[in-house]
Amino acid sequence: MNNGDGKRWNGGGEEDEDEDEESGGPDGWQITYADERSWESLQEDESGLLRPIDNKILYHAQYRRRIRSLSSQATTARIQKGLIRYLFVIIDFSRAAGETDFRPSRMVVVAKLVEAFIREFFDQNPLSQLGLVSVKDGVAQCLTELGGSPESHVKALMGKLECSGESSLQNALDLVHGHLKQIPSYGHREVLVLYSALSTCDPGDIMETIQKCKKSKIRCSVIGLSAELFICKHLCQETGGSYSVALDEPHLKELILEHAPPPPAIAEFAIANLLKMGFPQRAAESSIAICSCHKEAKVGGGYTCPRCKARVCELPTECRVCGLTLISSPHLARSYHHLFPVVPFDEVPLSFLNDAHNRSPRSCFGCQQSLLNPGNKPGLRVKCPKCKQHFCLDCDIYIHESLHNCPGCESFRHSKSAIASEE
Repeated sequence: MNNGDGKRWNGGGEEDEDEDEESGGPDGWQITYADERSWESLQEDESGLLRPIDNKILYHAQYRRRIRSLSSQATTARIQKGLIRYLFVIIDFSRAAGETDFRPSRMVVVAKLVEAFIREFFDQNPLSQLGLVSVKDGVAQCLTELGGSPESHVKALMGKLECSGESSLQNALDLVHGHLKQIPSYGHREVLVLYSALSTCDPGDIMETIQKCKKSKIRCSVIGLSAELFICKHLCQETGGSYSVALDEPHLKELILEHAPPPPAIAEFAIANLLKMGFPQRAAESSIAICSCHKEAKVGGGYTCPRCKARVCELPTECRVCGLTLISSPHLARSYHHLFPVVPFDEVPLSFLNDAHNRSPRSCFGCQQSLLNPGNKPGLRVKCPKCKQHFCLDCDIYIHESLHNCPGCESFRHSKSAIASEE
């Protein structure tokens, strides 16, 4: 669990390197073949021939399994989710982050995926706030405070890409605990750890730190980039989080993006609360005022707090003067799609499409692209169980993950209201 002596055993790696040097080392084509793992992109068809894997269909199958599992959980129990989340992302920048099992290195791959996660997080949770913490040389450092600006988080992350020393999980948890314990009761406190090391060098008893997080209702989740660790699994079990180990880069991306939608609320937090919010007006382009965020005069743009008339740069945020939560009406509207999600679409069987008696549409109702394969053969498609309209696989993913409204159901609702108004 704790690795205080800092020893590392390479399992005979030096002997292997000596043998490679004596034999001249592997050829360039062998290194390329081993790095690209081209054999993983092949599959055997019905006739026994090797063919490339259709990544689009594979990704859609994984996506549909995730949608089905979330839908089954929602139907079996009434799950309450938090709309206002306070999330810290802890990134392990220790020596282990420099390993090259993820190309070009774990650190570069994690930074790229965290950037995508930050943008997806604020798109899915416009009222929430996020912060970044890095761990290296046994010290945890806060890269960004809790805030709602994705650009500032990405800029701070890309400016600190260097790995060294050991990792300390306890120091990271102590740091985020000091920030999250001050969050009001209506906020949902979460921690996501991206851990590369196989050990943790801690100054004290990490079990006490885990109990502090549990007492403060902080949900801790861990995604490992190496092997499964007992201390990470124990942390997730105690705090109600999830623990996963990434197999490769696509799997790592899937695991990270699973934390973008809000998780089920902890029982103690599943209480209705009233929260006072302000809807500020955008300032005139020619106005000059001192920004309360950056403490400097700015010309035009920004928003004016309706309570204290202070100027802020962007929304959502918390007024630095009076503490009022400032949002816009689109932010509030976008937060409700988690409460009323689009039902999963049903796959249309090929037997139905090949039946001459069934007149199925030839184009997708969403993007109007053809649903036929070369040779006018029917391709894979899905159907909305309510409006019965057919959609392609790309529109299926776009509707459930970005649009959060079925175009067929919306058009049917508008046409129905138009007929009623004419009558």
